[in-house]
Amino acid sequence: MENLSSNRSVSRTVTNFRFCSDDAGVPEGGKMVQKRTIQKKLFMDGFYILDDERVRQFLIVGEDEALLIDTGFEDSHVYQAVRSITDLPVQVLMTHGDRDHAGGLKDFGACRIHRGDWNLIPEGIQLEPLKEGDTFRCGDYTLEVIEIPGHTYGSVAFVDWEKKLLLPGDSVQKDGPIYMFGEHRNLDLYLESQRKLLGIMDRIETVLPCHHDCPITPDYIGKNLQDAEALKNGLLPGEKHPFMPCRTYHGTWTDFYYTEKP
Repeated sequence: MENLSSNRSVSRTVTNFRFCSDDAGVPEGGKMVQKRTIQKKLFMDGFYILDDERVRQFLIVGEDEALLIDTGFEDSHVYQAVRSITDLPVQVLMTHGDRDHAGGLKDFGACRIHRGDWNLIPEGIQLEPLKEGDTFRCGDYTLEVIEIPGHTYGSVAFVDWEKKLLLPGDSVQKDGPIYMFGEHRNLDLYLESQRKLLGIMDRIETVLPCHHDCPITPDYIGKNLQDAEALKNGLLPGEKHPFMPCRTYHGTWTDFYYTEKP
């Protein structure tokens, strides 16, 4: 990645425009299936948010290279969205390996992801490790890796200390639900990771989650932690999910999909 080229002021002017990878709909099994439309938002200077209303990704465009954080579902068509913004070489960094983040990897062929989630990535993708303290520079941004296992064993956050930005993947959200059921998740580790993030909260101004409201304020780190502690202690009301093998638990600020491990 190239070094920081300048200290240009950051613009918070937002530009919205729509991108549809195909026609509005195509026949499938006798029914018209709506094609996914991805929204591209210029959030800060050289920093784009890509959002198909299910999951979002983040694209930083530098002078010689671009950084992409996550790749969406397979049908999010993130590659086409990226290529409509830049034709520079793209390095893909992953917050974690769930399929709604890794589905588009086949179009990029390679990524950097924490080893704890390598087992979640389909065969044929070239993998390089991410670890605590790794730093990536692109344009006016410097992202540092923070390991935050729990939501998955290989979950990481990316922080830009100068811009006071935190990209926590799925581990910090407003409202949720946050997925915490399945063999590749661990509530105890999630609690430890939220406490770790709580320790840097005073150095963060803006949190960019991959789901639901975005941006959110850093106080949601503490709110998620408080609700997760209540979940751990059996204090949250909940009910069986109608079709997934879990229960939905309702915290004060955050819902969780969770089932206790045997």
